[in-house]
Amino acid sequence: MADIVLTTLNAKYIHAAFGLRYLLANLGGLKSRALLIEFDINQRPLDVVERLLALQPRIVGLGVYIWNVARTTEVVAMLKQLRPDLTVIVGGPEVSYEVDRQAIVRLADYVITGEADLKFAELCGRVLDGRPSPRKIIAAEPPALNNLVLPYALYTDEDVAHRIIYVEASRGCPFSCEFCLSSLDIPVRQFPLPALLDALQGLLDRGVQHFKFVDRTFNLNLDVSRTILQFFHERHRPGLFIHFEMIPDRLPEPLRELIARFSPGALQFEVGIQTFNPDVSRLISRRQNYDRLADNLRFLRSRTGVHVHADLIVGLPGESLESIAAGFDRLLALHPQEIQVGVLKRLRGTPIARHDAEWGMIYSPDPPYEILENKLIGFATMQRLRRFARYWDLVGNSGNFLDASPFIWSTAESPFAAFLRWCDWLHARLGRQSGIALLLLGEMLFEFLTDELGLSASAVAQALWHDYRRGGRSDRPAFLREHIQDTEYTPAHGPRRSTMKRQARHLARAARQ
Repeated sequence: MADIVLTTLNAKYIHAAFGLRYLLANLGGLKSRALLIEFDINQRPLDVVERLLALQPRIVGLGVYIWNVARTTEVVAMLKQLRPDLTVIVGGPEVSYEVDRQAIVRLADYVITGEADLKFAELCGRVLDGRPSPRKIIAAEPPALNNLVLPYALYTDEDVAHRIIYVEASRGCPFSCEFCLSSLDIPVRQFPLPALLDALQGLLDRGVQHFKFVDRTFNLNLDVSRTILQFFHERHRPGLFIHFEMIPDRLPEPLRELIARFSPGALQFEVGIQTFNPDVSRLISRRQNYDRLADNLRFLRSRTGVHVHADLIVGLPGESLESIAAGFDRLLALHPQEIQVGVLKRLRGTPIARHDAEWGMIYSPDPPYEILENKLIGFATMQRLRRFARYWDLVGNSGNFLDASPFIWSTAESPFAAFLRWCDWLHARLGRQSGIALLLLGEMLFEFLTDELGLSASAVAQALWHDYRRGGRSDRPAFLREHIQDTEYTPAHGPRRSTMKRQARHLARAARQ
């Protein structure tokens, strides 16, 4: 039983609710009267409501995000029908903007917009004291970060053993990219380093191996990023893995020298490029130096063991299919281990909406609000690009086809055009983008490369066999048996942590080369 229950529906079990832990940590004297319980979006709203009401709360606070707003709305509707006296407070990025248009806002008793770390505690105190706020929509000003209680002690032993541990050194972003909510969060604010490093040490002492920094621009402040990297380098141990989001064109020499000292597989950099078209960049208020960006990626791939995850977005205003293809080919030539091809979303509150009329931007009205078409890319082509993004993730990023996938574009001038041809062929054969078993995908790839492209069955089979064995498998798929030799291949094994399967496969291939 608890007077205050904090909850959310995570995208997956492995994702721990970082924001809710901040709310709980900063409840002050109310913390002993509160409980945090997490669900995921695969659980039925009816079952979520049953578990929440069994706790007999007076207040339920829910974190609302683009991936869970539909199901969370169902949860709130049932809570208010069953317990009209229950106070429901919602907050999070999805309900911080355009609040007048949302069903979940109409259902909830209160909505806290912005960073609710301290405002949630204040509102709960008023409700429990019988002094409810007269305002339903409560805007929370960004708190001074040195006034916040850090939430890291609230990660449980189960979290440490089985989930991603989120951490942050800063909040905010100095850039104004119009598709991103972070562009609304200016300026960048730093957490006090001594307290943060103490908290990180505590997590290390508890056995945490996988740290994911949620900072939007980790390498913005050189002194801070160097201090944190040095901290982890001095405490390196096998299996330690740290993820950062990096500004792609900012990697000065002192930072390069430190990054190069880490062992292969210890660092992952998520590098947001989004577009290589300078006109599109200017249109969406994105600033980046492409020559410096390319030089930084070449450095990371040739002189460090960093796992590079680079992002591109399709559907941006002003970008044609030809421009997207040129950007993808340019990025692929820089050899990041992963390229995430994302479809543009119109996140609530972002200024990307100002281009709707001029560029014919039409978005889905339902989460995640993806672009359906625009003036340069019609709906049918956008669907092809959506399939490209999904199939690239399955084949190009997953690490399951590291040796075989380059055959797709081995004889083509444009890797993008070649992979799009494979996507069209695969969709025509299977008619779906999900639920494709690994063996079936491998068989389809073998058929496409040998029958459609006319490549050597022996060479393709050997590549697929290496890929198959890299995952620790020893059985021989039926479609390969007549083509593979009896020579043994023992894959090199990288980190085995379940949250890093893709990185481990990429690392294993690098060790074999």
